[in-house]
Amino acid sequence: MTVISSRQHASVKVCRAIVRGDDERLLLDGWHLLADALTARIRIETLAIVEQAVTGDHGGLVRRAQGAGATVLHVTPDVLATMSPVRTPSGVVAIASRPEVPREALVAPAPALVVAACGVQDPGNVGALVRSADAGAATGVLLDGACADPWGWKALRASMGSAFRVPTLRTPTALDEIAHLQERGAMVVATTPRDGLPWHAVDMTRPTVIVLGGEGQGIPPEVLARADRRVTIPMRAGVESLNVAVAAALIVYEAARQRAAVPA
Repeated sequence: MTVISSRQHASVKVCRAIVRGDDERLLLDGWHLLADALTARIRIETLAIVEQAVTGDHGGLVRRAQGAGATVLHVTPDVLATMSPVRTPSGVVAIASRPEVPREALVAPAPALVVAACGVQDPGNVGALVRSADAGAATGVLLDGACADPWGWKALRASMGSAFRVPTLRTPTALDEIAHLQERGAMVVATTPRDGLPWHAVDMTRPTVIVLGGEGQGIPPEVLARADRRVTIPMRAGVESLNVAVAAALIVYEAARQRAAVPA
């Protein structure tokens, strides 16, 4: 077994390029993300491991990745630390292909429950929003071009693998996609900081798109103008707004409660 000890190895350079945003592939750090990616049939191109970190079920994951066509590299801890974007690497880093998500995937199974976000620039918030959508049985997540990349390494870590389970589509502008869903019969529910209906007073058992705005700018006026309903989550005086992922979780779980889509 050859152990790579050079930080100049080609795969190290690819990992650094992905972190910088110069490469469209995915960078997966950690056994949990690797397992979720394999389950979702994400194509793993390269797997870098530190032999001492392969314990318990980890060996099975390595064999699954290798059996699916991944190149497995044995590297030193120093090399893995250079490949990994996190402070304390877990002993495994994978380079994977970015999945293609068709727009039809967002609305199945019926009735659709799509979480749409505009201008959420923090990758941690994007990942947490995807995770909330997944936990609350949303059928898909729609992000506009002003949102952080849901497939960036920070967003992927924050989503805890949810990006591999709930169809997630990023499009230059959300307006056209929201209009398309509305024309197909979906109700568009926009979140507003005040003067909306109580978030639990809207019937979301029908196909629904929940629209949330980003940190500071909120929902663009042209998107807000398409809303069939506007909802507000009440807050005590002095609190300007909720974190977007928290707001998404509250509304998605209300929709799930109405639909009996999650365990009571």
